Amino acid sequence: MNDDLALLRRTAAECLCWPDPETCAALPHLHEALVPVRHPAGRPLRAFLGWAGARTAAELSAHYTGTFDFTRRHSLHLTWWTDGDTRRRGEALVRFKAAYRAGGLEFDGEELPDFLPAVLEFAAATGSDALLREHRPALELLRLALTEHGTPYARVLAAVCATLPGPSPKDRAAALALARSGPPQERVGLDGQPPYGHLGLLPVLTGGRR
Repeated sequence: MNDDLALLRRTAAECLCWPDPETCAALPHLHEALVPVRHPAGRPLRAFLGWAGARTAAELSAHYTGTFDFTRRHSLHLTWWTDGDTRRRGEALVRFKAAYRAGGLEFDGEELPDFLPAVLEFAAATGSDALLREHRPALELLRLALTEHGTPYARVLAAVCATLPGPSPKDRAAALALARSGPPQERVGLDGQPPYGHLGLLPVLTGGRR
């Protein structure tokens, strides 16, 4: 895989993790590493790193909490967007672990295996963006939700989406249309149905706030 894509995805993973002191100390180095990158995803990531680097660890932690901890509409767990709190979700999480194992890696993190930073690290390490492409609608809906929220974290999602083929949907309706069309390469869910075939059942995807 292109070295720039690996760097961009690894950097995005760092940006989306809890901003502990170690992560905050690494921000200037991440920004410096991206300076020579000419991929379009570099611009929003550099903008986010510039913003984050100007905040204290306490300020950044408070913003992270306010952005991700109080609404599921900002969930960084990809199976929430496809399966909500249904029994399907457990099976989907098993698929993530199987994908990591097939890529030669064993998932041993404290988070669930569908946690976006973990998926980005996997893509960076293996060169496979299959999980990201399969969950592209979730990524786009999260990007739009964060944009509506007015948080700079939307720039990180914009960068993640920019590492994938094709343009991003312009609005929520277009993102939902993308979800209804199913993932690329005719991939299907565990029960043989498209992963986004139950859009009407999920408040996250249909506009409800929880």
